[in-house]
Amino acid sequence: MDETTLNLDVISRQLLARIRGLHGAGVDWLPKEAPLPVVESTPIVATSESLPADSSFDIVEQPQSEAALSLEERLAALQALAVEVKGCTRCAELCRSRTQTVFADGPPGAEVCFLGEAPGADEDASGTPFVGAAGQLLNRILAACGFRRDEVYICNVVKCRPPGNRTPLADEADNCRAFLVKQLELAAPKYIVALGGCAATNLLQTTLSIGKLRGRFHDYKGIPVVVTYHPAYLLPHKHPEKKGDVWNDMKMLLEKMGRPIPVRSG
Repeated sequence: MDETTLNLDVISRQLLARIRGLHGAGVDWLPKEAPLPVVESTPIVATSESLPADSSFDIVEQPQSEAALSLEERLAALQALAVEVKGCTRCAELCRSRTQTVFADGPPGAEVCFLGEAPGADEDASGTPFVGAAGQLLNRILAACGFRRDEVYICNVVKCRPPGNRTPLADEADNCRAFLVKQLELAAPKYIVALGGCAATNLLQTTLSIGKLRGRFHDYKGIPVVVTYHPAYLLPHKHPEKKGDVWNDMKMLLEKMGRPIPVRSG
């Protein structure tokens, strides 16, 4: 294979990858006048050491970095991922009991992501995370911090409601982990708040208790992570006395972000 043929092969593969990406994002046609965009990539340099003896090889193009995607591209990719999650059947019990999958709420590129454990009954019915009693409390926590709900990204470790609102099993979290990892790559928050022990241990892949994880920052692929209690844990019939601990965790986050700490009214 000469150099000209090699270059044409690389270009054709780039064009094919781009067309597939546009199709996956819901783009079925392009204006005739507009040239088809080509993904820029580092030229592939073939050396004698890198080629098999029979010179029969395939060039595998490296995918475009998530960091290089525009917000519109991130949104399209997240929408495509949500469709993939919707058709997931990896957890037989959850598939049988769910009304629908619950993917996320909020825009890609949000500065903060709030990560819970799994949808509850209200979320399963609506398709939106954190809309029940715990969600209403989360809304108040966001307001106390000076956040609007529509400017943060909210999702869960598991995208289907476990029967009886039980804690997700380890294999269920494992089955959903690839979706979560891709989701966070595309949403690209600058900070993550892990709500509750299930979210913290699954995100950070640790066995430490929430008591040992609170009060300091952790790292997830370069993103600072705050661990705090799940809003459901703070409800009146459970442990409302822990609200002060959550507020301390939020103040730690706000200070890290360089945002003013509002005066807490209650």
